[in-house]
Amino acid sequence: MLSFSLLVALIAVALLFDFLNGLHDAANSIATVVSTRVLKPHWAVAWAAFFNFIAFLVFGLHVANTIGAGIINPDIVDAQVVFSALTGAIVWNVITWVLGIPSSSSHALIGGLLGAGLFKAGLATVEWSGVTKTVLAIVGSPALGLVLAMLLVLGVAWTSLRLSPLGVDKRYRKLQLVSAALYSLGHGGNDAQKTMGIIAVLLYSQGMLGGEFHIPLWVVLSCQAAMALGTLAGGWRIVHTMGSKITRLTPAQGFCAETGGAITLFGATWLGVPVSTTHTITGAIIGVGASRRLSAVRWNVASNIVVAWVVTLPAAAVISAAAFWIVSLF
Repeated sequence: MLSFSLLVALIAVALLFDFLNGLHDAANSIATVVSTRVLKPHWAVAWAAFFNFIAFLVFGLHVANTIGAGIINPDIVDAQVVFSALTGAIVWNVITWVLGIPSSSSHALIGGLLGAGLFKAGLATVEWSGVTKTVLAIVGSPALGLVLAMLLVLGVAWTSLRLSPLGVDKRYRKLQLVSAALYSLGHGGNDAQKTMGIIAVLLYSQGMLGGEFHIPLWVVLSCQAAMALGTLAGGWRIVHTMGSKITRLTPAQGFCAETGGAITLFGATWLGVPVSTTHTITGAIIGVGASRRLSAVRWNVASNIVVAWVVTLPAAAVISAAAFWIVSLF
């Protein structure tokens, strides 16, 4: 059994990851609404943070259960595994944040869990069904976001035929507030649950959940609050990449990107699939740009982002395994 002080310290590290997740992924929720100048940055982060926090009122805890018991066998989880997994995810998040690369916090955490679990107990510890649906989501979520955004662009064009360009701009400046709120709700619902799963499996490993795996309410509230505070802190390097470097957006296009991404996140969260909000919104933004013309997308920037997606899971796993090895020496 862990001492109370060590348990609290590990939970604090998990909440730090959640805070950094909000900081790192703030761009996912606010890049389009900032780049279209619908909201000033400080109002945009406050808007996103509020909907990040209240997400637990809308969604169940299916993603938290997937992370807690669906990636590696919860019976092999101990303080060393949790610490190593969080270290792998946090270090990779900081590296990509400094470089302004919108990588996936979600897949960094999953990579961290896999790296520590594999180093400790080998392949037998991997819950392949959970890992498989997560890996499929790496490809599926941005593809679905892209397709939905392109369809929404067509719908917007069809319903705006009788409006002047100024009228279209005015309508979608208002509607983009709604789409940004929906995306932030999906972001908070999917991403905060990942840290909930980590904390809950740690408590489970210490026999503090009464023998049955579940997510206590205080864990839910703590994780939602940590993510909301991280979003409030911003993430301006990545906002710039997401909001302007991939393609230039109008309010109507921002609405389409956010709504396409939000639909994808809502579906994944209800199904318990831990998708990447970064992948999802990037796919949607690319879809919006490509619907105008292929040259509207800066494909060199988009390709660099895709490389970061591919590298994230194994990179976080390697860092996590190294952290496990270092900790085991003491």
